[in-house]
Amino acid sequence: MLKLENITLNLPEKENLLRNVSLSVKPGKLTVITGPNGGGKTSLAKIIAGLYVPTSGFIYLDEEDITEMSITDRAKKGIAYAFQQPVSFKGINVKTLMSIAAGGDMSEMRMCRILEKVGLCARDYMNREMDSHLSGGEMKRIEIATVLARGAKYIVFDEPEAGIDLWSFTSLIQAFESLKEDDDVALLIISHQERILKIADEIVVIRDGVVSESGTKDQVFPALMKNNTDNYCPKGKEMF
Repeated sequence: MLKLENITLNLPEKENLLRNVSLSVKPGKLTVITGPNGGGKTSLAKIIAGLYVPTSGFIYLDEEDITEMSITDRAKKGIAYAFQQPVSFKGINVKTLMSIAAGGDMSEMRMCRILEKVGLCARDYMNREMDSHLSGGEMKRIEIATVLARGAKYIVFDEPEAGIDLWSFTSLIQAFESLKEDDDVALLIISHQERILKIADEIVVIRDGVVSESGTKDQVFPALMKNNTDNYCPKGKEMF
């Protein structure tokens, strides 16, 4: 289990960006963090990944204190962070990238199993280059595959729906639903999207740097839907 206790974050440009935030991320569960823009969601994700060090509070991974641990050491322990925009690797194909992520050559059978988990056919993608010829949705799913190839157990996604089309987004939802079936993997997603919130097991709402609501989807989602209806947004898809 990944556990955050009383996390506070002050940055030079903004104090009290996060205040006494506590939450748990459990293997076999999909936890979604949502809330208004500027509330501190991405900052919290970066704290989990090790990109930010909290001003106060503690982070525990399976009861080990990792609060001061570097991003590299956290990655070795199974924590992965997926940025909003996946990085392109010109001149490197999918097979090579996945082998690098795995730390050495990996069998085609294992590669096929991993790509299948994210809804991609290995035969069609192993030799594709990681460049602009891939769609945003394909890039994101390949990024998830590389995370799985290196054995990550706690995967943080920062607004994975950003910059992809509806068809790719549908495929991404299917990939998340497939990953939810793995009891050894914990998913944490920063998102405003109703369709992602609908497949969550746990929802945490962060407003103005604090946790305003937290609980199971059945406990939290109805109130979010009511709030979205009361404050109608023409897009009709984002909760905030």
